[in-house]
Amino acid sequence: MRETTTVRRRARLRPVRPAGWWFDLLLLAALVGLTVALSADQLFGIDRAVADWADAHRPTAARWTAVILNYLGQGTPLTLIAAGLGVLLAVRLRSVRPVLPPVVAFALTYLTIGPLKVWTARPAPSASTKEPFLPPAQTLPLFQDELPVRFAQSYPSGHVANAIVWYGVIALLLAPLLRSFGRQMPRRVVAVVRVVPPAVVLCTTTYLGWHWLTDSVAGLLLGLLLDRLLHRVPWDDVPLPRRLRERDRPFISHP
Repeated sequence: MRETTTVRRRARLRPVRPAGWWFDLLLLAALVGLTVALSADQLFGIDRAVADWADAHRPTAARWTAVILNYLGQGTPLTLIAAGLGVLLAVRLRSVRPVLPPVVAFALTYLTIGPLKVWTARPAPSASTKEPFLPPAQTLPLFQDELPVRFAQSYPSGHVANAIVWYGVIALLLAPLLRSFGRQMPRRVVAVVRVVPPAVVLCTTTYLGWHWLTDSVAGLLLGLLLDRLLHRVPWDDVPLPRRLRERDRPFISHP
C-alpha cells in the first residue's frame, strides 16, 4: 500500500489593495519626508495650532469621552485579543497557522514602533503642563536625547500604529473564526473593524494632547505600511517544520 503525501502549493504573496508595491513605497517616503521636515523644525506651526485649539475646546464631558474611546488603541489588550482569537481558531481547526499572524504582528510592531520612538526622542504636547514641565517651544522638536526616555516617546503615535495593525489582524482572524461556526462575516463589517477604531484613536489621541498631529499622521503611515506587509503574507502556505505538518491546515481559505 503506497503512502500518500500532501503536496502544498507554492507560497505566493496575497493581494492587497491598492495592488503593487508603489503604495508601500509612497507610505515609506511620506514617513521619511515627514520625519525629515520635523527634524528641520518644519510643520511646528500646524502642530501647535491643532494642540492649542484642542486645549481651548476640551470640556470635561468631551475629554472623558475621548479618554474612554482612546482605549480602543491600547496595544496590550489588542495583542491579547488577537492572540486569543488566533488560539481559539487554532483549536477549532486543529492547526497552528492561525497563531502565526498575532506572533508576527507582535514582533513587527515591537521592532519598529518602540525603536522609532526612542530614536526620534520627541516629547508630547502635555510635556509642558506636567512632568518634565518643558517650555512650550521645547516640546516640539525631535531628537531630544538629553531627556529621559519616558518623557520623549511621542513620535510616531504608537496608539495609532498599533490600532491599524491589530484591528487588521483581528479582522483577518474573525472571518475564518465565524466560518468555523457556520457564519459569514460581511465585508462591510470587516471594513468597519479595520477603519473605524484606528480613525477614532487618531482623532482622540490628538484631541487629548497626548500626541502632536504629526505624531498621529506618522503613526498612520507606519501602521498602514505594517498592515500591508502583514496582509501580504500567505499564511495558509508558509512552510512549517515537519513535526507540525499534522496541524498545518489552512485557515484563511478553509471551507
